[in-house]
Amino acid sequence: MTVQSLADPEPANARLARRWATTAVACTGLLLIGVDGTVLNVAIPAMQRALRPSTAEVQWTVDAFAVVMAGTVLAAGSLGDRIGRRRVFVTGLLLCAAASVAGGAATNPAQMIASRVVQGAGCALMMPATLSIIIDVFPEPHLRRRGIAVWAAVAGVGGLLGPVAGGWLVDHASWRAAFWSSMPIAVAAAALAAWMVPESRDADASPLDHRGALLSTAGLSALVWAVVAGPRHGWTSPAVLAAFAGAAVLLTAFAVWQARCRAPMLPLSLLRAPRVRLGLAVMALVSALVFGSVLILNLYMQGVLDYSALRSGTRTLPATAGMVVGAAIALPLLNKLGRFGDRTAIVVGLTTLAAAFALLATFTTASGYRALAVYLVLLGTGAGVILAAGTEMVMAAFPGERAGLGSALNDVTRQVGLALGIAVQGSALSAVSAHRLHDLRGAVPDDDVNALLAAAHVPGGPGPAAVAAAKDAFVHGMTRCALAGAVLVGAAAVPVAWSMARTLTTSREARRARP
Repeated sequence: MTVQSLADPEPANARLARRWATTAVACTGLLLIGVDGTVLNVAIPAMQRALRPSTAEVQWTVDAFAVVMAGTVLAAGSLGDRIGRRRVFVTGLLLCAAASVAGGAATNPAQMIASRVVQGAGCALMMPATLSIIIDVFPEPHLRRRGIAVWAAVAGVGGLLGPVAGGWLVDHASWRAAFWSSMPIAVAAAALAAWMVPESRDADASPLDHRGALLSTAGLSALVWAVVAGPRHGWTSPAVLAAFAGAAVLLTAFAVWQARCRAPMLPLSLLRAPRVRLGLAVMALVSALVFGSVLILNLYMQGVLDYSALRSGTRTLPATAGMVVGAAIALPLLNKLGRFGDRTAIVVGLTTLAAAFALLATFTTASGYRALAVYLVLLGTGAGVILAAGTEMVMAAFPGERAGLGSALNDVTRQVGLALGIAVQGSALSAVSAHRLHDLRGAVPDDDVNALLAAAHVPGGPGPAAVAAAKDAFVHGMTRCALAGAVLVGAAAVPVAWSMARTLTTSREARRARP
């Protein structure tokens, strides 16, 4: 303990309180990102009735946010390191506030799509700044890990709260209120950030790598669009194949340029650390499996259990409690187990997720909500542990002056994984359930499971036998996806555990060899 802390503890306590207040402001922006990214999902039907968009315009309204955000987040993180993370964070908040107002006031589909583009850009500016601000105010390793655990929990909770908040506002006010509700929160967070968040940047940073920023933005945007459009247009359609090919060319050019550039936006040497590669890999895997599973669960609750959109949203809330518990579990593992802490947390998280998916694989059409709640808690807990540990593994490898870039790399990995998981699991669910329904074709007029479930309560809709067959087919597809998830995360845990055992054995042999 220093002389200053003995003589005058209050200033130190006050500084610590201010640092946690800064964390709270950053996490408010993070929560807003999650809500803005998902609130539209429950507002689409009401928005369609008001604006009468075409099918393509509805798709672009949904996709514009994800494509712009994932495409620009890496460049946004690098920009924050150069011109100031607080400045970028506040700019992003104000853009989101303006986009929320514009989206709620939209009178035609073009205005709505434009507002979603601006909203995606604002969230891309905010996302890496939220974590890099926390890293900057907590240089001490044990406090940094605590801040990262809080950040990881909030990152998971935000995406689950969006449909709940949006559903309540649509039911009790209007779809426009679902957009406008973000504006006062964003403006208040911007004012608080300008007042209490300290500015931080890399004082010795080179100018922004414009060519690298352009190549990464174009390549990531093409990749994410191809992933989200694949299930609709077909994975082998010319547009999707062209987008994948373009993404491959652009991202390869980006990597080549980064290797040759004197002041690259993303030094490739930072990606050679085994812990960074492991952290990014497990976060991509977990984002793909967890958030894809949440989408399937919402379809299950509405189509099989006959819940309303709002009720299905509120029934996913046990997963948010699990996220908080998971982050709390990761913290002591990271702090007390030294170099084994992060990998131990990864194994614990993957094992918990394997148990969750194994439970879901046993569901039938008669399974009740109690089992579903247990699954959601396990799912959130496993995800919370892994997101906290994986983020710590990535950020620990990046020096403080590149915290924005490290955060952006962490974010883009999660965003691409999320988009891929939703697309692939959705396609697998459709294919498996359609095949199951085909076996019952004598009782069912077509193979579109979701269409049959959606029309179940419409006058003149499919009969009881057809609906029962559709529910059976959907649950069959869901459980097969869950079984595949259990196998994937279980298999991923094996090499991580093996590497820990190998490191421990090597350390013991080295100690024994010492004279």
